[in-house]
Amino acid sequence: MARILAIDYGLKRVGLAVTDSLQLIATALETIRSKDLISFLEKYLLSEEVEAFVVGMPKNLNNQATDLTQAVETLIKTLQKNFPDKKIYTIDERFTSKIALDAMIQAGSKKKDRRNKSGNLDKVSATIILQDFLNSRKL
Repeated sequence: MARILAIDYGLKRVGLAVTDSLQLIATALETIRSKDLISFLEKYLLSEEVEAFVVGMPKNLNNQATDLTQAVETLIKTLQKNFPDKKIYTIDERFTSKIALDAMIQAGSKKKDRRNKSGNLDKVSATIILQDFLNSRKL
């Protein structure tokens, strides 16, 4: 079975997570610069079989679009254009950064590591997005 790859998109950085080959467990993969996303995915797909992308969709508490929603919608169109054979799912990403931060604190992550804007929080957020998606499929 092919993997599923999650994308937590930001204007500067993108957190990525991926499932195991049985699509049971989400694992943090990488944090990269947003401008490098498509080239990273092209290289990654050469070595790993991925059947779908799960993209975190930013929404406000009242379910309205945020400042980032348009950028994510543009990303989805870019993914469809560059990877037409891959399914693309969106999932509500509200609270994932807060949940990721809380999880890092509970795991004993040092404050310096949590502040590491090169990506620890982004990878963990992508992992939460992907695990939420996997859990929703079991319902």
